[in-house]
Amino acid sequence: MTSGSQLEDVLIAWADEHIPDPDHAAKFIELLEWVKGSFPQLDAQIKWNQPMFIDHGTFIIGFSVSSVNILVAVEVPTLEVFSERIQARGYTRAKKLWRIGFHQEIPYDLLREMIQLNIAQKANYTQFWR
Repeated sequence: MTSGSQLEDVLIAWADEHIPDPDHAAKFIELLEWVKGSFPQLDAQIKWNQPMFIDHGTFIIGFSVSSVNILVAVEVPTLEVFSERIQARGYTRAKKLWRIGFHQEIPYDLLREMIQLNIAQKANYTQFWR
C-alpha cells in the first residue's frame, strides 16, 4: 500500500505531467487525496497511465483527465446503478466513465456511494476486472 507522503509525491508528479492548469491539477489531487483519506484500505496505484484505487487486487475506481474534465472510471455494472443520478446532477457519461467538469463541484457523496458499492460487491472477488 502506498503511504500518505508517497501517495502525495506520486499524485503530484502525475498531475504535473498530465494537467497543465495548476488549478485543475490542485482539484484533481484534492479528489485523489479525499479517496485515500476516506478509504485508507484502498491501494492507490498508477496503472494504464491513470491513478486508480485497488482493493485486495481488484479494481474499485480510477481517474484521469481531459482538458476540461475529470474522468471517473468505474466498471459498467456500477456505472449503470448510478447513471440516472449522474445525469440528473448535470454530469455526462460515456460507456465506461463519467465526467466531472473542472468548473463543477465534485460530488463526494455520489463518489462515496460508488466506492462503497464496489467494495461491497467485490469483497470476495479475486480478479482485477469483472
